[in-house]
Amino acid sequence: MNKRSVTHATFVIERSYPAAPERVFAAFADPAKKRRWFAEGPQIEEFEMEFQVGGRERKRFHFTQGPACTNDAIYLDIVPHRRIVFAYTMAMGEVRFSSSQATVEFIASERGTDLIFTDQGAYFEGADGPQVREAGWGKLLEQLASAVAK
Repeated sequence: MNKRSVTHATFVIERSYPAAPERVFAAFADPAKKRRWFAEGPQIEEFEMEFQVGGRERKRFHFTQGPACTNDAIYLDIVPHRRIVFAYTMAMGEVRFSSSQATVEFIASERGTDLIFTDQGAYFEGADGPQVREAGWGKLLEQLASAVAK
């Protein structure tokens, strides 16, 4: 049997933030707020966002000296302060290396907000793979903690 050309994986990251769900949700919904935790730094070339069902988001950045990495997303479902579902692809230069659907849930808790991030991905030949992607989202959600604390 030939080696498969795609790897499928699902991961879930859970975090708690000492802020109301409205504040944590706003960090995803407001383009200026999201840019601060999701798309800041010298490696960012482009960040555009249209937060509505059917709206698109684009982030273009560099990991290294090589070609730019592009993250293109479309919002599939938005329930204010409760849920965001989006599909996204990632490419290095012109070569797409993954496609995912992500769900972000915001649950009010005694501490503020419990966030559940679920990513269902397909990783193509040469992809970063699910472990690297999970680590990347983990880092982004840590940066979110700083953003909602301010």
